[in-house]
Amino acid sequence: MATFRSRIRQIANSRGQAAFLAASLVIGVLVGLAVSLLVVLVDGGRHVASLVADGMGGSRTAYLLTVPAGMFVAWFIAWKWARNIESGGVTETISAVGLRAGYLSTRTILPKIAATAATLGGGGSGGREGPSVMIGAAIGSSLSRYTRFSEDRIRSLVAAGAGAGIGATFNAPIAGMLFAMEVILGNLAIRHLNSVVVTSVAAAVTTHTLVGDEKILTSPGGSFDDPRDLILYLVLGLLSVAAGVLFVRILGKVAEFRSRWELPDWTRPLAAGLIVAVIGLIDPRALGTGQTFLSDLMRLSTTNSIGNLVWWTLPILAVLKMVGNALTRSGGGSSGTFMPSLFIGGVLGAALAVAVQPIWVFSELQPGSFAMVGMAATFAAVARAPLTSIIIVFEITGNYALVLPLMLASSLASFIADRFEPDGVYTQPLTRRGVHLVQTEDVDLLDTVTVGEVMTVLDDTLAPTMTIRDAADFLALSGHHGMPVVRRDGQLAGVLTLTDIALSEGDPDEVTVAEAMTERPITVTPTMPVSSALARMAALGVGRLPVVDDLDPRRVVGMFRRNSVVSAYHHALGATTDRQLYRQRLRQRVQPGATFYEVPVPRGSAAAGRRIRDLDWPAEAVLVSVRRGAAVIIPHGDTVLQSEDTITAFGHGDSRIAVAFVLEHRRDEEDNGQPSVVG
Repeated sequence: MATFRSRIRQIANSRGQAAFLAASLVIGVLVGLAVSLLVVLVDGGRHVASLVADGMGGSRTAYLLTVPAGMFVAWFIAWKWARNIESGGVTETISAVGLRAGYLSTRTILPKIAATAATLGGGGSGGREGPSVMIGAAIGSSLSRYTRFSEDRIRSLVAAGAGAGIGATFNAPIAGMLFAMEVILGNLAIRHLNSVVVTSVAAAVTTHTLVGDEKILTSPGGSFDDPRDLILYLVLGLLSVAAGVLFVRILGKVAEFRSRWELPDWTRPLAAGLIVAVIGLIDPRALGTGQTFLSDLMRLSTTNSIGNLVWWTLPILAVLKMVGNALTRSGGGSSGTFMPSLFIGGVLGAALAVAVQPIWVFSELQPGSFAMVGMAATFAAVARAPLTSIIIVFEITGNYALVLPLMLASSLASFIADRFEPDGVYTQPLTRRGVHLVQTEDVDLLDTVTVGEVMTVLDDTLAPTMTIRDAADFLALSGHHGMPVVRRDGQLAGVLTLTDIALSEGDPDEVTVAEAMTERPITVTPTMPVSSALARMAALGVGRLPVVDDLDPRRVVGMFRRNSVVSAYHHALGATTDRQLYRQRLRQRVQPGATFYEVPVPRGSAAAGRRIRDLDWPAEAVLVSVRRGAAVIIPHGDTVLQSEDTITAFGHGDSRIAVAFVLEHRRDEEDNGQPSVVG
């Protein structure tokens, strides 16, 4: 098995871009298979719930049994096998890409599928899109680690797997691609594009082949005939802002209440499940994914075709959906917010069209068209992803008739919502944990230096069995505020800081480092750019990060600290000087009449003991080498000259005199006097 893994890694590393795209294709197919399995299992859970309801005479009271039972099963799966699979999964994926070098455990895949099937099959409120994102990302993470790609390529494949989850769920590969780049990666860097496109398309094709159209949200498409309708679409954009901000705040308040839950944790899914079931008794359309009802709304071509629906009941349904989804997620269930956002926007859009039609004399309004635009605008307000929200409606409907209303409402909703609620639904949980991810990838000096060049090589580490008093004494002696904790086998166990020691309870002579340390710390690797490591450090608000081996993420090789950033900056400045010298050499090479010449560094020269970058070299000369005894040194900005060195330079004859002036300038002539230039 080990030989097979080594062979796979060797092939992946030797084939370069071809192996990378092949891995993207494999991930896409696997994500498509996983999403298809999830769809089948959710339908199976619904069938079981319907059998229970039939056994109870078809009464809605069956929700009081099926919903808590499904959420309890999901909670138990998470408690037993994978604690991080509760809620949706998009936030966990963003955190993995931004903080953990794309790491998501392979062991989360099957439990996530099972927990989501139990939650939604039993009647919990939410969508399967968020779980599909985490499942796809975990598949991408697992395969990319198996092939040992670089961290940047691992992040690309994890994001590609996440986007493939969206593409497979909606049969919308372009929307999946944009979701991966706009939401997961937080940028549209071209280097990620190939893998994301290949993976998303492969997943969408696989799922569509296996489950068909009937299990995927579709619509015949709307129309936009009268430009004056844009006024109403503008109003819909504002309503979507209100709905999106309210939804995000409800999710936040319920999550805060969950953190204060004082009863045994197993009671949480039962209590939340009962409340969600009561919501189902009020209006069963608020349970499950809501996909069927939303599809019906999008097919409404006139306000007369809405049947016996009363427009003012639709906003109430939207609020019930918000509360139901928040309780399902915080109660221990596994469900996403993507589909609820679309559902909320769809019912608001249809409600606006029906309510305004009696007084709107310019045109006949189509509730289906308003539902589609409301879906996109509300998701843009909730997730701050306007591009994804616009494209997904295009792919669901298959036409571009609503392009103007979609762009107007979605852009407006995203812009205004950001002013009222700085965090979207996916970043809000991270903010509560004190994590602020830096999404920009602008190139600066620190992009040119790797962590391995400036990290502190560890001479000593803390042992898990040490007492915190001994650890505190050790930290005081070393002058550091924190150090990694390493087990006997050399594996990283955690990090202990002075803050951890201060917060620990008990006798310092009895409490061990293992009891007080931070387990599973965020790490960086030697090949990571310092800019990325600094962004990770800033997001966590910490002053140090363990550096682990690129091929063994549990073997610590150093520490990246605040002073490492200063060293990196000076190192980058030196490299910049070197690049400037190189460009200068190229310019000199193409000038006629330039020749090589040698100039010695005499004893007592003011240049001796100084770095090359600190000397005032003539612009017409380019340094080629420094001969020191029998050794020949290739000069760079940090090279320190010594007496009796011989400088080889390249330039015109006049530049030789200027170089000699710099090198023969004596220390005792710093203030006045002229050196003699030896011809």
